[in-house]
Parts: sequence; structure tokens; C-alpha cells
Amino acid sequence: MPDRGGGPTGPRIRAGRPSRRVRTLLVTLGVLAALGMAFTMFAGFWTDWLWYRSVHYSSVFTTTLWTKIGLFFVFGLLMALAVGFNIWLAHRMRPPLSAMSMEQQSLDRYRMGIAPYKTWLLLAVTALVGLIAGASAAGQWRVWLMWVNGVPFHQKDPQFHRDVSFYAFDLPWYRFLLAFGFATAILSLIAAALTHYLYGGLRVTSPGSRASSAATGHLSVLLGVFVSLKAVAYWLDRYGLAVKSSDFRATGNWTGLRYVDANAYLPAKNILFFIAVICALLFFATLWRRTWQLPVIGFGLMVLSAVLIGGLYPAIVQKFQVQPNEQAKEAPYVQKNLKATREAYGIDHTQVSEYSGRAATDDKTKLRDQVGQTASIRIMDPNVVSPTFQQLQQIRNYYGFPTNLDVDRYPTKDGKEQDTVLGLRELNLGGIPKNNWINDHFRYTHGYGVVAAKGTESDDKGRPVFTEKNLPSKGDLGEYQQQVYYGEKTTTYSIVGGPQKEIDYSDDEGEKTTSYQGKSGVNLDSPLNRAAYAVAFNEPQILYSGAIGDGSRILYNRTPKDRVESVAPWLTIDGDAYPAVVDGRIQWIVDAYTTSNGYPYASRTTLGDTTADSLTANNNSRAVVAQQNQVNYIRNSVKATVDAYTGDVKLYQWDSADPVLKTWMKAFPDTVKPRSDISPALMAHLRYPQDLFKVQRELLTRYHVTNAQTFLSGSEVWQVPDDPSNDSRDSVPPYYLSMKMPDQKQQVFSLTTTFTPNGRDNLSAFMAVDSDPRASDYGKIRILKLPTSTTVDGPKQVQSQFNSEPSIAETISLLSRGHSQVEYGNLLTVPLDGGLLYAEPVYVRGGTLKYPLLRKVLVTYEGRTAFEDTLDQALDKVFGVKGSGPPKSGTTEPPASTNPTVRQALQDAQKAYDAGQEALKSGPDWDAYAKAQKDLQDALRKAEDAQSAADKPRTSGD
Repeated sequence: MPDRGGGPTGPRIRAGRPSRRVRTLLVTLGVLAALGMAFTMFAGFWTDWLWYRSVHYSSVFTTTLWTKIGLFFVFGLLMALAVGFNIWLAHRMRPPLSAMSMEQQSLDRYRMGIAPYKTWLLLAVTALVGLIAGASAAGQWRVWLMWVNGVPFHQKDPQFHRDVSFYAFDLPWYRFLLAFGFATAILSLIAAALTHYLYGGLRVTSPGSRASSAATGHLSVLLGVFVSLKAVAYWLDRYGLAVKSSDFRATGNWTGLRYVDANAYLPAKNILFFIAVICALLFFATLWRRTWQLPVIGFGLMVLSAVLIGGLYPAIVQKFQVQPNEQAKEAPYVQKNLKATREAYGIDHTQVSEYSGRAATDDKTKLRDQVGQTASIRIMDPNVVSPTFQQLQQIRNYYGFPTNLDVDRYPTKDGKEQDTVLGLRELNLGGIPKNNWINDHFRYTHGYGVVAAKGTESDDKGRPVFTEKNLPSKGDLGEYQQQVYYGEKTTTYSIVGGPQKEIDYSDDEGEKTTSYQGKSGVNLDSPLNRAAYAVAFNEPQILYSGAIGDGSRILYNRTPKDRVESVAPWLTIDGDAYPAVVDGRIQWIVDAYTTSNGYPYASRTTLGDTTADSLTANNNSRAVVAQQNQVNYIRNSVKATVDAYTGDVKLYQWDSADPVLKTWMKAFPDTVKPRSDISPALMAHLRYPQDLFKVQRELLTRYHVTNAQTFLSGSEVWQVPDDPSNDSRDSVPPYYLSMKMPDQKQQVFSLTTTFTPNGRDNLSAFMAVDSDPRASDYGKIRILKLPTSTTVDGPKQVQSQFNSEPSIAETISLLSRGHSQVEYGNLLTVPLDGGLLYAEPVYVRGGTLKYPLLRKVLVTYEGRTAFEDTLDQALDKVFGVKGSGPPKSGTTEPPASTNPTVRQALQDAQKAYDAGQEALKSGPDWDAYAKAQKDLQDALRKAEDAQSAADKPRTSGD
């Protein structure tokens, strides 16, 4: 009887082999892991589709998706077929095996090893290269859509006389096809050579012929294809010279042909094209001649020609023809660059006027009343007073204002418009009483209301004069939907509209609750949707939480820039979205650009660097969202709005002549509304965008000149000055204010900046652009050019003079004693009667008062400087006469608190602070100052204790 117990004749279990149960478990885990990965990918796809459908831009999702899928499969299949066919062909043409050499005997082991798996190996290799090629091609969806939908510019380049659309839309696609062709030829050549070697068609050490005739012919054809593609590359390189970037000693960054390009590189490319064609024909001829001799000679000739004709000859021309007389040789090409660059950036109609920089009127007292007619000098700096808004109008800790507020125009009670500083009271999750999933995503879901203040006034305590304030907000803006579900600070998701009530706002009667009534977001009624979002947001509670029920909707992608960038991924988004109250709703207004990197002869700029300034350095949320960082064409082609309550995104065609926008509108029809759909109420709040202005001002540092000789000499190169209000080397930001230039009859809402000579601090020019689209000259750039024979103080020099004036320095020193901190506001420059008026607000962040208050205003004109408590007083002192205009309102705004104890304590704190400032002025009286500081601390401590006690009942249930 056989031994059943595993003896010598019984069945044996292989050592290390897992049991059936373990194998089943491993298979099950593998299947579950695969299903998990598949559902994770599906969740990302499904949630994207649901979001695009919720914002009514599903056509953007489907067009982009099908374009990517089409490119993936077409080019992936082409690559797989090309490589697979060449492997198959090389295997089919393998020579019969004869007496084997040592080389072939060693290879035979590999041939025998892969023989059973040849088909699978072939499929694996072709699938791998196909997947890689398809993924690379899918990333070119923008290039494909621009090529297939491109419209003409109706402008031709000066060298080849091709429409600009060829360079902007066609050439990038041709270059991609060429790159794909090179990759296909090289991979096919490698795969075929390896196959021929494996099966004996190519030999390295064997005696006799190194290659069979079949292998010779096959590889020659592939090499011929490669050299043919090189010929095409030489031909396209000719056109590429028109958009080529290079370093030009005279100007730095350069785009387009120079003398050496037109007279050396261009002929060289023509010659190399014909040499490459001949060389390719020689490779193809190997099919009949079966010898490598002529193709190798031809290929060597092509390489030698590329070195001599394409490299050495242009260097000789540059050295011996251009450098001895560079300005004369390069001037015609520089002139083409000047014209193209100015057209591409929309600065070709810039009006440059000479400006003396010195007052034309000897009696300066006559100019006092002209100041108010010339400009509405804004003493509320939106980049400084945000903490003041926060302290006086935050109301609850779970609200917050952006670091940088915005400037807009709103009508006063008498119907006149005034510059207004405003911000939204947005949700701040960091300030809620207790952070947990329900509070963060269900209860605290939105901000509430607009807070606005006059830009040109402060009250007698140095605080903003609010025109819209408190909670709910009330004031000059009238009735409007105040809930803010979409904003710049709203970066997390919220689930609204279900059984869980949301905190709307709080007042003296306690918390008010609400439930979202909008149709925004994605419905979570479906278990599939809940599961997909649980995976997408890595939050399992979304799947099973009882807080989600009938009507629950999930809101995400909630910042205005994110929403616009998502529905229009072909646009570049301005860094500064700003809110406006329009027709009873809060609308975020977002400026968007179409860009290109293919405008012939136009110099390139780097958007990330060009649009950076002292504000973006400290607030990354104001950075431009760029599809292309390197561009040489830009247009503010789209104005977009995002409703702060519903999240609705609307795109409006702003530049109806822009060919790039027309191309994208063909690719994504019905996504951009016509300009005529913009309502008059919305039009009143549109403005010239900051990032475009910053790009244009950077280009105008060099391209304000139109003469090639002057441009080449570099004698009139300007620079954007550093921000004088801080010690950083970041550029000064442009400023919005209502003003009029010398050739204008009335004030216009404008965006302004200054220029200094390259490497110096005196003023070169002042630049302004009309920013109100209702004005006839909207978008017109005016530059006042200062004389080079005399010097006019620039912003940095003016700031230095302020700081070095003994009386001013002493006052600033007193203001900054103790724990107080002096902060300088925007240094505004205003052209006045041939001279330049500078005005700068000075704020003090005093000790325990952790927010800045306007304490002084610096004004200088024609060498006369004043440092007074108000703008009117400073102007009166500078011009030596009191203004005849009506006095500004000095009404004190009480602190915005609904608790009487807190309000009284803050009023006591303000009185103590004012007493301290008076003590500094009189003597100073240090004993009185010390007493005032103690009273100030006591009052603030009392206010803090009272506010904490008032908040406890409202937050205990959170």
C-alpha cells in the first residue's frame, strides 16, 4: 500500500507554496485593490463631470475630454502600429540560421527563451510605447484645438509675409507632428535594429557580412525617413526664426530675425534642407544598391554642412560684418521688432507727451483749488486699512476680510461717483468657536455683506468713513443679496440645503439660521454621488453622515479665479478678482486674457515676473493664473463674473477683434456671451485690469521709443521703481484713482504708475490709462515724459525727503514711541500745472490698538512739503492758502459693536489714545502720555472681557 502520510511514494507539498486559502485571499485582495483604484479614477472623472454640469459648462468638459481621448488613441495607435510593424517586419526578414558563431550561440538562448511569448512580448512593447505616445499627445489638446479652429489675424510678418495665425496656430502643431515623427522613427529604428541583431540580421563579432541585405534595406529606409524629417525640420526652422528668442547685447531679450538670421541662418537652412533631401534619397536608394557607402557619405556631408554652414558661417558674419557696424546693420530688424511688440501688447497707440515737471504758474496759491478738480486723492490705502476694517467691522471672529481690499466707484447720495474702498465679510474658518466636521462644512458655510468706505476721507479719529457697514450691512448700496458663498477666502467645500441648518449671522437677538436656496453645487441625493465625493475628498463621512439628506448639495471650487479658470481653461486669469454690488447681487468681477507665444518679431515676457510687485510678494493669492508663462501677445479679451451667492459664472466677450478669442470661441461655442449682454450696472464697475497694465508698463520701459537708433543706444531705458513705502526691492504696484491728465477736461477713473531712469531714482515719466469703460478713451495709455536735461524727484527720493525732514522725522519718531508702529500708505503722484504733486497717508498702529488709523498726510509740490493731520490742512500749507471747497464731514463713526459695554469701552480706548497723542504734541508731556497709555490698556481689556462674555452664550452649543 502506498504511504498516504507523505512518505517517499506519497504526494508531496512543495516547500513555500501558499495554501489554497491564502491564494484565495491574495487574489481577493488583488481584485479589491484593482477595483479600488478603478473607482478612485472613476470618482475623479465623475465628480468633474458633475461639477461642470452644475455650472452649465458641460460642453467644456466634453470637448476637452473627447479631444484628449481622440489624440490619445490616434497617436498612441500610430506609434504602436509603427513600432510593432517594424518589429514584425524585422522578425519576418530574419536570415535562416546556419553554422553558428559564438555570438549567435549566445543569442540563441534568448531566442529560445522568448519564442513561446513572442506574440505577447510584441503586444506588450507596442502597448507601452503606444500608451506613452498617446499620453504625450493628449497633453497637446490646446495646440490641436487652436490649429483646427484657427482664424486669421489679417496681419502678415515682415519677413515671410505669412499671416500671424500661421505662427500662432499652425506652426506649434506642425512642430508637434515633427517631434512625434522623430520619436516614431527613432523608436522604430531601435526596435528594428534590436530585432535584427537578436535574429542574426545584424552581427557584431561574427565573420563575414555585418548585416544581411534585408536588414540593410530595412534600416536604410528608417534612416531615410529620419533624414527626411530632418529636412522638414530645416524647412520649418526658417519660419521659426521669426519667433525665435535670443540674447541681443544691445537690447537683452530679443524675438525675431536679426541681421545674422536673415543673411546667414536663413540661407543656411535652405541649403541644409536640400542637402537633407539628397541624403534621404541616398538612404532610400539602398533598397536597390544594398550598400551603405553612399548614404554614409551623404550623412557625413549633412553633418559637416550643419557645422560649417549652420554654425561657423553665421558666427563669421556676426563677427566680421555685424559687430563693426552693429547699429546700422541691426536697425531695420529692430524697427520690425518695435512695431510688432507694440502691436502684440496693445501699446502701439500709446500717447507720449513732453511734460516739464515744473509748475507753469508762479503764484502757487492759485493752484490750491485746482487740486480737487485734478484728482480725488485717495487717503484710504486699500492695502493698509484691511486690519482696520477687520477690527471695526468683523463683528464675529468667523468673518474676515482679504489682506488687500479693492477700489471701485459708487455713487454718493447726490448722484456723483466717488472712489470707494471695499471688501466682503467672508467666512474665516480659523475663527469659529470649535472646529469639527459639522461646523467646518455644514454650519459655517458663508460670509455676510459688503463693507465700504470713502476712499478720499477719514473721520476725526483717523478711521474710515463707512458708507456700508454693520451686520447685516446697511448703507448707500441699498438692498442686495448679502450671503457670500463664493469668495477669495472660501477654499474648502460646504454641504448645504439639507437637514442641517447653517448659521446666517448674529445680532443682539442671537444667531440667525438659514438654509441655502440656490441651485449651485452638486446634489448628493444619489448614493453614487456621495460615494464619489467621499473618495474624491478623502472624507468617508460624506457617504454615511446623517447630516446629509434630501436637498443636500456640495459646494466646492469656490474662489472666483478657480471657477473661471476651470470653465475656461484656455484663459489666463488676472490676479485681482474684485467684488461689486450689481443689480441687487454681489458679483465677483474677474479679468481674463488670451495669450500667445507665437507672434512674429514680438519680444517675450514672463508673466509671473512681470506682474510681480510688492503686493504679490506678500499675498500669493494676487498672482496671475497663467496657462503660458512665456508670452509675446496678450489681450484682455474676456470679462467674467461669478455670483457670490449662486456661483454662476458668466464670460463676456470684451475684445471682439481678438483672433485668439475667436479661435477659442469656435472650439468652445456658446461659452462666451457677446459684449452687448453686459448690463449698464455691471459696465459701471468694470475697469482696466492690473496685470495687463503691469505687463504693458514693463514693456514700455523700453518700447516707449519708436526709433530704432534710440532703442539700440539704450539712452532712454526706464525702469519701474521699487515700492518706496517699504524696504523691499519689489516693484511699486499701480494705483487706481480718479484723476485727469493735462489733455483731459474732467476726472476719469484711472490706473497710474511712475517710471525712473535705468539705475537712477529721479522721475522719467508718469503713466496713466483710462480705466472706466464708459469713457470714450477707455484703454488709452498716456505717458508724460519728463525732460532729461533736468531732474525731477522720483517716488523714492520724495520718500527719502519726507523721512529726512527734521520736523517730520521728529514727529514720526514721536508717533512710533512705545509699541506704536508707523505705516506708510500709497504714495500717489498727480500731474498738476506742469509739476507733480505727491501725497501719502501715514498710519499709526498704536500699542494695544492692533489696527492702523490715519494720523498724518504727507504732501509735497515744487519743493514745498507739509505733514499735517488731514489732507486739506496739508494742501493748504503747501499752497499757502486755504481751499475754498466745502469742508469734509468730520462725523465720528462709532465702533461697529452691538454690545453697549464693548462700544463704551472702545470709545474710552479711543479717547485715551487721542489723549496720548495730544500729550506727545504738548511738550511732550510724558506723565500725561503714560497715564493715557494706562487708561488705554484698561479700556481695551474691559472691551475684550465684555466681548468674550457676550460671545459665550452664542457659541456654547457649537
